[in-house]
Amino acid sequence: MKKSLLIIGLGVLSLGSFAQAKDSLSYSFSIQQSIDFALQNQHDIKNAVVDEEIAEKKVNEIMGLGLPQINSSFDLKDFLEIPTSLIPAEIFGGPPGSFAAVKFGTKYQASAGLDASQLIFSGDYFLGLKASKVYVELSSKAIQRTKIEIAATVSKAYYTVLINEERIKLMDANIARIKKAMDDTKVLNDNGFVEKIDLDRLTVTYNNLLVEQEKVQRLLKLGSYLLKYQMGMDINAVLTLTDKLADIKLDISKNVTGEKFDYSKRVEYDLFETQYKLAALDVKRTRFAYLPNAFAYAGMSGAAQRNSFTIFNPGSEYKWYPTTLVGAKVTMPIFTGLQRNAKNQQAKLSMQKAENNIEFIKKSIDLELTSSLTMLQNASESLENQKKNITLAEEVYRLSKLKYEQGVGSNLEMITAETTLKESQTNYFNALFDALVAKIDFDKANGNLK
Repeated sequence: MKKSLLIIGLGVLSLGSFAQAKDSLSYSFSIQQSIDFALQNQHDIKNAVVDEEIAEKKVNEIMGLGLPQINSSFDLKDFLEIPTSLIPAEIFGGPPGSFAAVKFGTKYQASAGLDASQLIFSGDYFLGLKASKVYVELSSKAIQRTKIEIAATVSKAYYTVLINEERIKLMDANIARIKKAMDDTKVLNDNGFVEKIDLDRLTVTYNNLLVEQEKVQRLLKLGSYLLKYQMGMDINAVLTLTDKLADIKLDISKNVTGEKFDYSKRVEYDLFETQYKLAALDVKRTRFAYLPNAFAYAGMSGAAQRNSFTIFNPGSEYKWYPTTLVGAKVTMPIFTGLQRNAKNQQAKLSMQKAENNIEFIKKSIDLELTSSLTMLQNASESLENQKKNITLAEEVYRLSKLKYEQGVGSNLEMITAETTLKESQTNYFNALFDALVAKIDFDKANGNLK
């Protein structure tokens, strides 16, 4: 009994350890690894892949229309009342013009058959098959577009977490610096060298920094949740980011050339071109509607008639009467009330609309290229200015603190310098995030995100 309890206890501990291990999944990802993970697990990409598979199955469905079609049938009738027919009564010696009611047939009738048909020629079929393959291509382009959108979204979320992590580090340094100044001022105040108002000012600044630190920590946690959500990862998993902000390059010179942009680098342009292919095929389909359709067919059937229910009884006295046929059929519409002409005109207008969309996307891409370059240049310049401002603010604070410690500066001057430094740090991180987002948008506009 004790041994059994021990085994059960060990089993429970093992299950608990397994559950704990499962609940504490941990990952260490670079930005590219995060994107790769998202491309395997994100909801949108999964649905896009399913859409492509549906398109492929649609091709198989349309191909099946050109293969032999075979159907079977079985029909069993029990005439509770055999149908009555009227025939001229003269046949039986009756008066001319009169009719006699007679019943023909048997109570039970059955028929079984096997039919086969084969499409020989149909313009709709051959063009529909081509269009379905183009539709698969369209689905493939949609997957590529989804991947690009996911890469951009995950990158922005990843950078948000990195920036908040750096803000936490600087916040900790600021708090430690103010804490030391506050402790030093308290000693001076206890010895009567400074007024209590000096200590109170530093205490207010210190408390404000603690409140702001808590806000940034909550934002960091929320940003981490958002990143894992964008990646399709369990939000309870532990995710460690391995990339560093210092390693990110914002150099745009290699991507800016005087050459005309290759629109085929943008998946959106490919999507509109594919839609144009579909519109062109639709025009051909309406023209092919004037051509005939041809089919070949064959059939085998048997019929049985009984007054008793012996339909399935074997034996020569229970006969089935066979029928076999082969044939071919050609159909060609001659006049459809001008419907075909109207459909043809609609297809041409749709193709014209597709041409207009291609010109529109070209102009949109040109605008996006110019806009993204301008935004990135402005963001880069702003980032450089904010870097300089931080350096200046740090030096101003250092000098203000030194003057205060030497008794030639005021406490208010040092606190003002600390506030300016904190604002410079906030402005720097805002500028850094804007620059990173602008770089992502610039890469996306130039077709460099895959």
